[in-house]
Amino acid sequence: MRYDFKKIEKKWQDIWAKNNYKIWQINNKAKKFYLLDMFPYPSGEGLHVGHVEGYTASDILSRFYRMKGYDVLHPMGFDAFGLPAEVYAVKMKTLPQELVAKNVKKFKEQLKALGFSYDWTKEINTTDPDYYKWTQWIFLKLFERGLAYEAEVPVNWCPHCQTVLADEEVVAGCCERCGQPVTRKKMKQWMLKITAYADRLLKDLDLLDWPERVKTMQRNWIGRSEGYELNFKVKGFDEYIKVFTTRLDTIFGATFLVLSPEHPLVLKIAQKNYRREVEEYLYHAGQRSDLERQMEKEKTGVYLGALAINPATREEIPIWVSDYVLMNYGTGAIMAVPAHDQRDFDFAQKYHLAIREVISPDGQKQNNLEAPYEGEGILINSGPFNGQKSEEAREKIALYLNARPAVNYKMRDWVFSRQRYWGEPIPIIKCPKCGYVPLKEKDLPLMLPKVKHYEISDTAESPLAKIKDWVNVKCPKCHGPAQRETNTMPQWAGSSWYYLAYILKPKLKTPASEAKKFWDQKLLKHWLPVDLYIGGIEHAVLHLLYARFWHKFLYDLKIVPTPEPFKRLVNQGIILGENGEKMSKSLGNVVDPLTIIKKYGADTLRLYEMFMGPLTDPKPWSTNGISGVYRFLLRVWQLAQNNGPKAKKEKSAKAKPRIKLTPKERYELEQLRHKTIKKVTEDLEALRFNTAISALMEYSNRLNFVSRLLEKKEWQKHLATLVILLSPFAPHLSEEIWRSVLGHKNSIQKEKWPRASSRYLKESEIAFIIQINGKMRQTLKVKADLDEEAIKKLALAQPKVKKYLAGQRVKKTIFIKNKLINFVI
Repeated sequence: MRYDFKKIEKKWQDIWAKNNYKIWQINNKAKKFYLLDMFPYPSGEGLHVGHVEGYTASDILSRFYRMKGYDVLHPMGFDAFGLPAEVYAVKMKTLPQELVAKNVKKFKEQLKALGFSYDWTKEINTTDPDYYKWTQWIFLKLFERGLAYEAEVPVNWCPHCQTVLADEEVVAGCCERCGQPVTRKKMKQWMLKITAYADRLLKDLDLLDWPERVKTMQRNWIGRSEGYELNFKVKGFDEYIKVFTTRLDTIFGATFLVLSPEHPLVLKIAQKNYRREVEEYLYHAGQRSDLERQMEKEKTGVYLGALAINPATREEIPIWVSDYVLMNYGTGAIMAVPAHDQRDFDFAQKYHLAIREVISPDGQKQNNLEAPYEGEGILINSGPFNGQKSEEAREKIALYLNARPAVNYKMRDWVFSRQRYWGEPIPIIKCPKCGYVPLKEKDLPLMLPKVKHYEISDTAESPLAKIKDWVNVKCPKCHGPAQRETNTMPQWAGSSWYYLAYILKPKLKTPASEAKKFWDQKLLKHWLPVDLYIGGIEHAVLHLLYARFWHKFLYDLKIVPTPEPFKRLVNQGIILGENGEKMSKSLGNVVDPLTIIKKYGADTLRLYEMFMGPLTDPKPWSTNGISGVYRFLLRVWQLAQNNGPKAKKEKSAKAKPRIKLTPKERYELEQLRHKTIKKVTEDLEALRFNTAISALMEYSNRLNFVSRLLEKKEWQKHLATLVILLSPFAPHLSEEIWRSVLGHKNSIQKEKWPRASSRYLKESEIAFIIQINGKMRQTLKVKADLDEEAIKKLALAQPKVKKYLAGQRVKKTIFIKNKLINFVI
């Protein structure tokens, strides 16, 4: 039989789909494994082979852990709200509801064509009213506890998308979605008080088995810093400028102050002769995002014509405004110490401001300060604190100046409203008499109004504001005229708790007024936390931070039983195009998985993506590489067909008598079987998919060489081991061989994962390294566990070793059991 992968893969996908995928539901209360993929946004382009990598890895593991007896939760859903669908719908003159439904259908076809063992009974979609009813319910709980509030704040505004963006959605000063420059403007926005959880979000990173890079990104984003606050008097005004600093030991070197352009005192204290220049500078600074301002290498600023009094030196120092100082960090004002801070140093040099050294690494003054010294050291030019260590001087200077200990964070509260239609409606009614009135739980979900068509607003309002019969309502409290909130939630709202929705899918239709029934504690305690989460690193300070915040809030409500949602996180490496560049439609290097499946089959694509290299490394796509993996699967198929119980036997009278393996050869083959079991098992647990596949290839090659020399029963044992170990990687081929060739009635997925016997794992011989003065001179095969004296005797008897040691005296012998012996001469 030829390897007809199209027929085989369709056959088993149809069988798996029967009974609503119940084959994937084990229901073992003793052992569970929750394996989660970052669910996709159903874009019009569909999945490319880069997306397939993480999904393939998780599917391999889900099959592996099921065969090890675990109750595995491996669900899939769609993060379907968001700006891209809305923009594309406007362009195509259609509705996002219709567009998303079409795209979800396409995504599901691709995912099913790859043979992924998702439990589709758990499928969720963030645009389903039964789903976003609970997103709205969580928002109301945040509102009840003062963690959701509306405020007028400076925000990132995308003129192209006509919506507000969170800081995390601005990349290098541009909108993450459209790539256009972002501006800053003041707007009234709904905010979530994520800063209330800053310390816990920071501290609990230590509980997580996450890549250190992601944890570092979150630590830096939260940006906790301990220091002191103190006031600088503004000369000629009854005003003080509050400053936060982590280096109070440098205050004697503060030679000027710098205010953020948004600081409320800028225009108040700016002198008349400087005001026009200041106003012009403020206007241009307001057009740039915080991230853009921070990344700008060349610092710019304007002198206000005002002076402040340094409380340590009593000197009058100039006050400047510069956009390298951010209002949302600290107090929006800094004391500039150019001798000990690079940004201040660059600024002082550009504008010819005083630079005074007050910290020295050795207590000696530098004659020419060519660069700032930012480390700890000994105080100089610091009055009564000269000669003291900087670490010790900080507390003493704080007492001297009456400075107050303070903690600051870089992270700001989460801007939670968007000026668009395609998002979850915010369940708040604004009443002129009663203020902000939350919708009653029994009235959830607050559904989006149906529209025939709409355009994205050009007035900084949501398109919902134009739908008057939806906006104008009666106040639930006073029954007077009121209006609904017309801004919608960001895309991140639905994805902040979707991993919980999979667990609770059977209860999604529960009325919001019966929340206790929905938040099923038995189910949540069984499945949480997520054991392994696989997804891209680009979500490190977006989804991953937001989801942790929402989870901790629900933990405080005693809804979820764990303080963290995701126990272990793995970031898959990006798959590049054949030209080594990131896959993108504009570069024309995107590879559609369905194209590969039609030519080579899903099993080949799955196996190749895992064989390309370590999961977490970036890897270029190679058409030549995939054909090599296809040939391996073809060899496995032929191996099973040519040697299985149904294979035709030679009937020629001249056929040579069957040669059997010697007992030693049979033992070595059995040894290889157990070593392969051990290797593949350990590699799967450690996510080393590429080396596991290499071990399977080696085992397959050996079986191909000896298959016709084995008795039927022994051959079936080896073939069964090979296809069981291969089945997580290539499930269709393995299932076909298991059922049609080996004749089993039950699915291979129901088989127990094989266990390696220690009896066959011990090496009878090992390759021992012989070194002279640390340089390898020879390897020697010896019996395992030979003692030092025996190996030393054998090593010294080798002709090559005798040659190197001729006329030399061995001063020392270094022996490492089962590894090497080193003669030092």
